[in-house]
Amino acid sequence: MSSVLRIGLVFCLAVPLAGCGIGQRVSNFVGGTGSNQSVDLPFAASLRTGETPRDFTVTARAPGASLAEARESLRYPATSHCVDRYGNSEIDWVIDPATGDWAVSRLENGDLVVTGRCARI
Repeated sequence: MSSVLRIGLVFCLAVPLAGCGIGQRVSNFVGGTGSNQSVDLPFAASLRTGETPRDFTVTARAPGASLAEARESLRYPATSHCVDRYGNSEIDWVIDPATGDWAVSRLENGDLVVTGRCARI
């Protein structure tokens, strides 16, 4: 097979895949930024996986902020994590039985911490 024909064949196979998101999935798999694009949120937050990759904890650097003020900053990395790894945005958050809302703990420095699990749907 000639080299021109091989290049043409590779091109014909690669072009249709470019639009289907496979490049993004491969990037996520090998440690790329995935959907963690720069987003204008009020507080910086980071996610750490737990016992399994479905389990996670999100910490928002938001001393003195309420859950209502930091909710989107906490939700964004969790949603990105679940979508990138499991293809859906459904999250089972740990709920505080007293409030019926997300269970929130506060670190000594005032940062907010919530815990959740990517749902199986």
